[in-house]
Amino acid sequence: MTIYRRGSWSLGAVFAIALTSGATAQDGAGAYLAARQAGLDKNFEAASRYFVQAMLENQGHLEIMEKGIAAQMAAGRVPQAISIAERLRASGGTSQVASMALAADDILTGNYREIFTSLESGHTVGPLVDGLLQAWAFIAEGKIDAAIDAFDEVADTEGLTGFALYHKALALASIGRFDAAEAVMTSETGQIIARSRRGAIARAQILSELDRDVEAAQLLTEVFGARRDPLVLRMQTTLAKGNGLSFDLIPTPRSGLAEVFFSVATALDGEMADDYTLLYTRTAAHIDPGHTDAILMSARLLDRLGQHGLATAAYDTITRDDPAFASAEMGRAEALRQSGQVEASIEVLRQLTETHGALPRVHALLGDTMRRLSRYDEAGRAYDRALNLMGDAAPWTILYYRGITKDRSGNWAEAEADLRAALDKNPDQPQVLNYLGYSLVEKNERLSEALDMIDRAARARPDAGHIIDSLGWALYRLGRVEEAVGQLERATELEPTDPTINDHLGDAYWSVGRAKEARFQWRRALSFKPEPELASELQQKIDRGLDFTGGAELDTVQRLAAERSSRDDG
Repeated sequence: MTIYRRGSWSLGAVFAIALTSGATAQDGAGAYLAARQAGLDKNFEAASRYFVQAMLENQGHLEIMEKGIAAQMAAGRVPQAISIAERLRASGGTSQVASMALAADDILTGNYREIFTSLESGHTVGPLVDGLLQAWAFIAEGKIDAAIDAFDEVADTEGLTGFALYHKALALASIGRFDAAEAVMTSETGQIIARSRRGAIARAQILSELDRDVEAAQLLTEVFGARRDPLVLRMQTTLAKGNGLSFDLIPTPRSGLAEVFFSVATALDGEMADDYTLLYTRTAAHIDPGHTDAILMSARLLDRLGQHGLATAAYDTITRDDPAFASAEMGRAEALRQSGQVEASIEVLRQLTETHGALPRVHALLGDTMRRLSRYDEAGRAYDRALNLMGDAAPWTILYYRGITKDRSGNWAEAEADLRAALDKNPDQPQVLNYLGYSLVEKNERLSEALDMIDRAARARPDAGHIIDSLGWALYRLGRVEEAVGQLERATELEPTDPTINDHLGDAYWSVGRAKEARFQWRRALSFKPEPELASELQQKIDRGLDFTGGAELDTVQRLAAERSSRDDG
């Protein structure tokens, strides 16, 4: 709950926020510009500090206050955001983000009547949020008929029906009207809702409350299949033991109001900017600190925004007894890795293999981490454990990554077996087709099949520069040099700064007698700071052309081209 009460704003309160945000009165006159730049960089912690300083320097500036609210919320400092929102509204301003912050404060303090008052005064968040907030506020006040009418009014709005019915079902279940909640879930739109993760969990709990445990178990199996979601697994285990489930997804009106903001966040995810969606997940988690899904979504959004420290802090709030703890720890490990704390990331994953070793995802993520570090033996062992746990249900991705690991370890026979097994599961997967086809070309094995694989990959991903490069390089190695040049030119257009692709184009130019252009491409490749081995090779090519290898590669290409010409003539 915020310690700054509405109507108590003063310069002292501003300084109080400044102190909790780490800002000082000596930050300088450029605070607003610094805040804007920090906002553009998605550095929410810095932005929140600088916007507070900018408010100290620009008393009553509504735009600065609005941006300050958003920065504080994104940084996870919702109480401070609420205080700024109070000041903005007292100054006669209104904004969506201020309305969100103040609605959160009203919910936390149980001041549900203020939700209606604010909306009547024109302080709106949006049609969906406004309508659902009112409906849940009626539930909180015990006005059930008014709440049902409010949910139905939202449901009558085009595009909002699914959201409204989902929340109506949750509200009915939260007050024990499970028959009515199940009726909503089995309506035409409700059946779609019940296929979402949280919708399926809610309906399974509702069915169990109605003593329909067999149907609840069947629903979980139908929706989740072999996916080992820890919460769902716990529910399935409880049902298998003959113990019923309680409806605890949304036990109170307060948790229902938090769910409103989370529902909107899930709809916005991928459709709106991540920092905007983050405002909704932060609000949901502030209203209901036990809303694990909102916390995890906040962390994932922060990771995508490059704010790995804030993401780690969010993951850290998930307790060990929460079914989502393993997911949170895997997210924390990835955030640590991306922030450069690689060994800390590995340690988190190693501990998980001890405490949650039955989860294949833990081993798979450890394998991914080790593979990225070129620690292929350790990666291979982690992938082995993941695949052993998954059995026939293993996805193509883990077979693909283990195949890459085996290849880099020098075990091509097992690598090829894994890659072909991945294709058995997903025959048209362009990444696998490209990797296997390119590898066969490099090894001069089954060249016709290899070229066909790469061609299929290129047709599936015509804008992927690395795949078009593979196609061009395969043609080059097969002696079809003129065709190779066109494909490699296209690949460099798609990925102009890739040193390997530029190197390949240089080789192709040299092979068709375009020596000046070849050296230009090799110099260009060298300018992109390739690995030392390639850099050394490029310098030798620049100095001596392809002849520095004794002409072996060029001779092979020219021989294959001559053989192809002979076959064509025949």
